[in-house]
Amino acid sequence: MQFERRFHMKVGFIGAGNMTSAIVKGMIKAQHLPKENIYISNRSPEKLEKLTADTGTIACSSNEELVSKVDVVILAIKPNLFSTVLPELSTHLLKYNPVVVSIAAGVSLAQMHDWIGSDSAMRLIRVMPNLNSQIGEGMAAVCGNEQTTQDDVEFVISIFQSIGEAIVMKEADFGVFSAIAGCSPAFTFLFIDSLARAAVKYGIPKEMATKIAAQAVLGSGKMVLESGETPWNLIDQVSSPGGTTIEGVLALEENGFMTSVVKAVDAVVEKDTNMN
Repeated sequence: MQFERRFHMKVGFIGAGNMTSAIVKGMIKAQHLPKENIYISNRSPEKLEKLTADTGTIACSSNEELVSKVDVVILAIKPNLFSTVLPELSTHLLKYNPVVVSIAAGVSLAQMHDWIGSDSAMRLIRVMPNLNSQIGEGMAAVCGNEQTTQDDVEFVISIFQSIGEAIVMKEADFGVFSAIAGCSPAFTFLFIDSLARAAVKYGIPKEMATKIAAQAVLGSGKMVLESGETPWNLIDQVSSPGGTTIEGVLALEENGFMTSVVKAVDAVVEKDTNMN
C-alpha cells in the first residue's frame, strides 16, 4: 500500500481499554496516521473522554457513528460481547463496508461472519496481539478471510508493527501462536521471578535480583533476534568446557525444563482447541 494512501486512511476503535490505548499511542508515536484520523467509541464516556483527550483523537458518541466515518474498524472488546455488538452493527457494517478487525482471543473469522450476516461479503481480519504490545514490544499474528485484499492485510500489519512485530499466519495456527506469544509472557515472568527468588536464597534483595534477571532475559531475547544464531548455538557459545553455565543447563534438563515448557504449550493449545 502506497504511503500517501495509507496516511489518509481512517481507523476506528470500538473499546478504549489498555490495548486500544497502546495501539493508538504507538501509531501516533510512529507517525503511522495523523491523530485526527483515529476514532474511538466506548461504553464508558469517562474512559473515552480521557483517552481521546490524552491522545488528541476523535471521540464518537456511538459505535454506529464510528463505523460511518472510518475505513477500518478494530474491535477491541471482550470476546463475550461480539455476539451482541456485531449483530447490532450489521446494518451499518454492510452499508459502509469497512475492514473489520478483531483482536479478541477465541473469536474466529467464521463466527464474525455469521454474527454480521451469513450472506455478507465483509472483509474480516483476525489479529492476536500480546501483552507486550503495551510497551511497544508486542508480537501479533494476522489472518484475513477470502474477501480481504493484500493491501487490507498489509495495512493492518503496519498498524501492529507500530507497537512491535506482526506476521501473517494461518488461522489454524493461532492456537500455537497463542501459546508461544500470547501466553509465553506469563511463562517468562515466572522464569524471571524464579531466577530472582534463587538469588534471594543467596542473599541478594528481591528488587535488585528481579532487575538483574529481567535485564538478562531482555538481552537474551535481543541476542537471538539480532545475532542470527539459533538458541542452541548461543547456549554453546556461553557454555565453557567444565564451566558453571553448562552445569546449570544440565541441571535444568535433568529436572525436565524443556519438557515442562513443551507441556505448557500443549496445555494452552488443548485449551484453545476446546474453547473453539
